Amino acid sequence: MKVCSLFCGIGGIDLAFEQAGHSIVWANDIDKYACMTYRRNFPSTLIVEGDICNINKNDIPNFEILAAGFPCQPFSICGTQKGFNDERGNLFFEIRKVIDAKHPNIVFLENVANLTEHDNGKTFNVIHNELAGRGYYIRYIIADACDYGMPQHRTRTYIIAFKDKSMCDRYEFPEKVPLDKRLTDVIDLTQKTDEKFYYKCGTLKYERLNNAITDDKQIYRFADFGIQASKNGISFTLKANMGTYPNRIPIVKDKFGIRNITPTECLALQGFPKTFSFPDEVPLSQKYKQAGNTVYVNIIKELLDGLKG
Repeated sequence: MKVCSLFCGIGGIDLAFEQAGHSIVWANDIDKYACMTYRRNFPSTLIVEGDICNINKNDIPNFEILAAGFPCQPFSICGTQKGFNDERGNLFFEIRKVIDAKHPNIVFLENVANLTEHDNGKTFNVIHNELAGRGYYIRYIIADACDYGMPQHRTRTYIIAFKDKSMCDRYEFPEKVPLDKRLTDVIDLTQKTDEKFYYKCGTLKYERLNNAITDDKQIYRFADFGIQASKNGISFTLKANMGTYPNRIPIVKDKFGIRNITPTECLALQGFPKTFSFPDEVPLSQKYKQAGNTVYVNIIKELLDGLKG
């Protein structure tokens, strides 16, 4: 089916749709650096860089599925939690405008796990009622990446809304699978990476980390209360603030020293293929931001496989 992708970022959701056999006919994001990465990896897709509020919805080409990983900070426990009082939270209503203009058969939405609990459930009720009031039948799931094959705790809400009730009734969410991977299966600690990612021996941060790292099969990070270690070889949730606060970038100890994980390794923990890459002209901080802002690709691919039933 033909897909329109709003708030596409670097294209994690779009990648899953392509893997599931669909085609992205139009994409949009306001972030110029995200658009640079998107263009590099989706050269045949038309991506319109700019504010969705300023785009005439009737100018969007016809499509059958609307996909949107709309801004999550207004609803996140770690974000502002201002919800619809945050201008980013109000961007959901731009999704509504696209629905009203194009009448897609399916709407696919992704956001933080807290979306269903935000404002005592009122936020989710608004989203549900806006979709149901337009004749959509709604299914949703709250799922963690580590329950679907990736050693990262990344819990998100996924909403699928159908115009066809029988399709909604037939749809089945993928079952959880035992996790058979750990961090060391995704991040290669036997190969030396670029020197810029390593902490210099003798510095205060290095000494703190060296004393704290007692298991080199775990991942570490600086937290408000000190240095935090992961458990069971499963990564913390990768966050966009890795680009703003470098000390929030997860840390590993490999055969050559103590270092931050690289943006490419962040993508690997999000299920991106090795063929996906960042343009050289995108700043390092933006690469980390993009990797933390995107989605776990594999679970979306599995959710989309259910549409074939």
